[in-house]
Amino acid sequence: MAARPLVSVYSLTGDKSGETALPAVMTAPMRPDIVQFVHTNMNKNARQAYSVSPWAGKQVSAASWGTGRAVARIPRVGGGGTSRSGQGAFGNMCRGGRMFAPTKTWRKWHRKINVTQKRYAVASALAASAVPALVMARGHKIDEVPEIPLVMDSSIESAKKTSAAKDILAAVGALDDVTKAADSKKIRAGKGKARNRRYTLRRGPL
Repeated sequence: MAARPLVSVYSLTGDKSGETALPAVMTAPMRPDIVQFVHTNMNKNARQAYSVSPWAGKQVSAASWGTGRAVARIPRVGGGGTSRSGQGAFGNMCRGGRMFAPTKTWRKWHRKINVTQKRYAVASALAASAVPALVMARGHKIDEVPEIPLVMDSSIESAKKTSAAKDILAAVGALDDVTKAADSKKIRAGKGKARNRRYTLRRGPL
């Protein structure tokens, strides 16, 4: 492999303060298929089991009338004196019957993923974050950022207050992306807003 390219290191004021070699992981092969596969399967590991009640549609006494009465052989509710008697029951085609193949909690909810594939996916995603075209295509505002990937001086870890962090981001031209993310806060569509997931917003400069 050729010598790794150099990337600039920027100080807290946005001035170039040095250079360092680009880590090898940033030149890893980009495999969106592996990233998608790993993400899809890992996402399944947070699911909770669900199923319909095992007794749903079965809580009635019903038996078929058999042949010879010119009606379908579906089980029918017995008795009389009510509109329910004589109605079909149990079948998935019946009103008030159970569903076809009632869902069970012992479905295979979780997925095992090869550790090597997971590592490959992380390396591939990191490598993609070093390509300006892909970062912009994802919707990030990086017009003012001097370089992608943007490497900061380790003194950035001394920032203790949000205002100081905002000043640093502004100095390197990354505040536009933060503003875009902050302005994108919207109420979620659907039932999630009643389930402690009320708002959605874009990702900032992670």
